[in-house]
Amino acid sequence: MDQLLSSYTDADDEEQLSSPESSPVRTLPAKSSAPTVDDTMLALTVTGSKGGQSKPLDPTQHVVSFNPTYDQLWAPIYGPAHPYAKDGIAQGLRNHKLGFVEDAAIESFVFDEQYNTFHKFGYAADPSANNIVGDADALQENGGLSVYNVRQNDHKRKRIEKKKEKLEKLGEIDVGEEDEEGGNGVDNPASEAWIRKNSKSPWAGEREGVGGELTEEQKKYAEEHAAKKRKEGEGENEGGAGKGNAGGMVDKSTFHGKEEKDYQGRSWIAPPKDAKATNDHCYIPKRLVHTWSGHTKGVSAIRFFPKHGHLILSAGMDTKVKIWDVHNSGKCMRTYMGHSKAVRDIWFSNDGSKFLTASYDKNIKYWDTETGQVISTFSTGKIPYVVRLNPDEDKQNVLLAGMSDKKIVQWDMNTGQITQEYDQHLGAVNTITFVDNNRRFVTSSDDKSLRVWEFGIPVVIKYISEPHMHSMPSIALHPNSNWLAAQSLDNQILIYSTRERFQLNKKKRFAGHIVAGYACQVNFSPDGRFVMSGDGEGKCWFWDWKSCKVFSKLKCHEGVCIGVEWHPLEQSKVATCGWDGLIKYWD
Repeated sequence: MDQLLSSYTDADDEEQLSSPESSPVRTLPAKSSAPTVDDTMLALTVTGSKGGQSKPLDPTQHVVSFNPTYDQLWAPIYGPAHPYAKDGIAQGLRNHKLGFVEDAAIESFVFDEQYNTFHKFGYAADPSANNIVGDADALQENGGLSVYNVRQNDHKRKRIEKKKEKLEKLGEIDVGEEDEEGGNGVDNPASEAWIRKNSKSPWAGEREGVGGELTEEQKKYAEEHAAKKRKEGEGENEGGAGKGNAGGMVDKSTFHGKEEKDYQGRSWIAPPKDAKATNDHCYIPKRLVHTWSGHTKGVSAIRFFPKHGHLILSAGMDTKVKIWDVHNSGKCMRTYMGHSKAVRDIWFSNDGSKFLTASYDKNIKYWDTETGQVISTFSTGKIPYVVRLNPDEDKQNVLLAGMSDKKIVQWDMNTGQITQEYDQHLGAVNTITFVDNNRRFVTSSDDKSLRVWEFGIPVVIKYISEPHMHSMPSIALHPNSNWLAAQSLDNQILIYSTRERFQLNKKKRFAGHIVAGYACQVNFSPDGRFVMSGDGEGKCWFWDWKSCKVFSKLKCHEGVCIGVEWHPLEQSKVATCGWDGLIKYWD
């Protein structure tokens, strides 16, 4: 120890001897408490970013020896970047295919002005310097004007030329006659042309030379219009299937989605391949998942797309029919416009590619779901209250409609001819329900009776009418096809057997809701365990099928909850619609 100290002092003495007195006292070398950082990677990153590249981070490494950029953190490890990822100018790079991008502080109006001036005249002001770029000859010719400060005389000249062209087409003036100002007299109140153009009021007096014989084009149009009116009148008298629309509405459709075909060429109505029922057990929904609000008036009926339920069709009292996406975006996909009054009922074909609409304008229309075109229109001159297609695959061209004149009318949609009329009811027909493997169908009416028919034979095979019965505006078939649930207007749901006798099951009766005066739909869950119905107070009621007890009730709508539908595949999803114009989706 002493040796070390002595050696230390000796070294100090030597240093003091060797250095002059003015030299500063030397201290120990400074040490940083920060860990050493390998800046090789940082240098590579900087050089890489200048070249427009960003090396991704390896997610397996535990230590990052530099501060990575946002793009490096989110860059894909392998393969190209995501199609929506930022690149090029959006990523902040300056090299553009037309040159190097420079920043310039310029207002949007000034930019638009110079941009439009360049595209119209071929020259514009350079924002980065006080000079002009583009066509110098055009600049001299126009006196350096931009599109936004064109001379007023030019505007006036263009306006006069437009009026001149319009009047030349109408044949009202002789183009050769021009006044001394260079115009054709349209702007001069003293000229004949001005009087002809502006004296259109009923008290303007007679005008000479106007209102003579019709031109050939006008005569042709008048004849076509008269022939069309005559044809429409004949179609109404015959009561057949007419292509025209008595209400004067033009059949049209608007697609609201992004694209009608996806990248594989599949249609927008094609069902998703992964949509399958997970199990057969259904559950009562408890919370609101989605609300569709496109109709401006009440919604009278909703129908899920058959078998898959990825779309839902709605009939509105605002004359429109809309189809909504249930599976993905939840948006309106297409609007079908062709009726002039409220739509009462809708019905899909078995594959969902087409559907029927019945309206208070006395027309039944058969639509193509995908394109929105009307395939055919049917009318008897009476209001259709319910429309159905025969559920058999080989009879998808057979249309049945319950009318306000007590008849059920059957059409062959291929020919447009009425093939059968069932006319035993004493009131307007409200429902048509196929039973017994579609060999028979049950109808209910305002005459407070149920009638059972053999399909194709206009003779009643069973007539049910009791003193205690009320009108039944909605009927649903149980999933096992052995029972019918009928919504009775004395605030209860009655159950009828679909066997040979079609008798009332007195042990099963569902009550508690208030539907008197409203045609609220009744329905079953896909497994048959629950009965559900809307009511006049905006609630959706669920009953247990076995015990007939109220299982649950949801407050769904303001006003009447008119329609309820259970999703065909997802066991706990239910859609409801009401007179408040909303369609709600519950889970």
